[in-house]
Order: sequence, then C-alpha cells, then structure tokens
Amino acid sequence: MTGEAADRCRRIRIAPGAQGIERLEAHFHGQAFAPHRHDTYAIGMTLAGVQQFQFRGERWHSLPGQCQILHPDEPHDGGAEAGGHFGYRILYLDPALVQQALGGRPLPFVACPVVDPARLPTGAAAEIWDLDNDIDDLARVELVTAVVALLLTASGATPEPPALALDRLSRVRDLIAAAPAVRHSMAALEHVSDLDRWTLARQFRAAYGTSPTRFRTLRRLDQVRRALMAGTGLVEAALDAGFADQSHMSRQFKRAYGLTPGNWAAALG
Repeated sequence: MTGEAADRCRRIRIAPGAQGIERLEAHFHGQAFAPHRHDTYAIGMTLAGVQQFQFRGERWHSLPGQCQILHPDEPHDGGAEAGGHFGYRILYLDPALVQQALGGRPLPFVACPVVDPARLPTGAAAEIWDLDNDIDDLARVELVTAVVALLLTASGATPEPPALALDRLSRVRDLIAAAPAVRHSMAALEHVSDLDRWTLARQFRAAYGTSPTRFRTLRRLDQVRRALMAGTGLVEAALDAGFADQSHMSRQFKRAYGLTPGNWAAALG
C-alpha cells in the first residue's frame, strides 16, 4: 500500500464522552502504535482486520467481534497483522470509576486480554461500544456498571448477586414509565429508590433485563408509535417523546424495531 493510501486508512472518530470516560473508533494500516501505556482501562472491540498487540510479555491477536481488555499502566503497542488494515472501537475508563462500582474490592485482573464474543455479558457489546449517544449522569453509571460486569466475568470473579430490592426498583420503573419524555437525573432515581447509583444500575438490569436508560428509550418509542397511529407527524412525535430531533428518534426506532418510523407508519392498515 502506498503512503497516500495508508494515510486514507488512518481515521479516528471521537465519540461523546463524560468525566472519566473517553470513547473513539479508529481505523489504521500496519503498525499503528509504538509501545506506550496509560493510567486508564482500555476496553476495545475489533471491527475489521486482525488486530495484534504486545502485552504482558506476549503477542496477542484479536479478530472482528473479539474484545480486548488492557489494564491501567501496562505497556502495550498496536497494529495490524501482516501489515494489513484493522479497525476497532475503544473505551478508556478511569479505574477510580471501576473502584466506586466495586465498593472497595480490588480491581479485577483479566489474565487473557482477548475475550471471545460468547464470553461477553448479554448486551455488553451494544452498551459499551455504542458510540452514537451522549452520556448523561445516568448513562455514565450504566456504562461503568456494564464494564465492571465485563471485567468480573472475564476475570472469573463474578460474585454471587444479592437479593433484589424489587419494591424499590419498581418505584424507578414506574417513575420512568409514567413520563418517559422526562429525563430524570441519577440523583432523582437514587432518591426515589433509596439505593445508591451503582446498586440501582446493577439491580435494575438484573430485575428487568435492561438498563433504566434503555427502558426509558423504549417507553419513548411506545409514545412515538401511539402518536404515529393517531396521525401525528414524525418531527412532532419525536419532540413530544423527548428526542432531540427526528433523526435521533429514527435511529433509535430502527434499532428497536428493524424499520424506520416512516416505513412502520406506512405499513399500518
């Protein structure tokens, strides 16, 4: 590959982040990084090509769909096998956030930094490496909780889950369902449930199979569908349901139902 063609393969897209969280998607050709280290967790997923890296004295290879977990302050490099192209999404996470979610337990150690998709917790790929949405205070807690679940699973240190506080969790669920267009803060959900944010995020998913943010999104889409059935236009339906604009709603609608809202409305009898 010529130098000009290789340059075209070097692309970095910076995604919305939050305090202690950075996210990006990158595509490179050949050896992209010299040995380096950072004081954050690096949790990545290979999208294309064969990604290889030196880590803890070994050369590792990651195929599309596989996850990489690099611990803080561990030297590593990065590149493509045999000088080819590779692409990946990655999340850099402050270990202090992991520690808060763990409640004082030691940071989990993942001996094998390459994790097969079958070993990822359910929904982890979509939750951790979905780079399209902003991260508010609720989504920030949910994202950290998802990463901690991944770290514990990959390390084999998943603890026995405690009994669920279903009565308290139902207060949060009912509050969101009653007015899904309202963006409740994490502090408000902590107050109504009398649970700390880490316990709330972890137990809500265990109880209802999804995160509070995802539950709210689906209730907003329910509202959109009802509005479309009543003849409301796409823009008005999106704004009334609390979406930033029609395109934001349309992306979420297609992810949830596999159709654009326009196609769904046109198919109504």
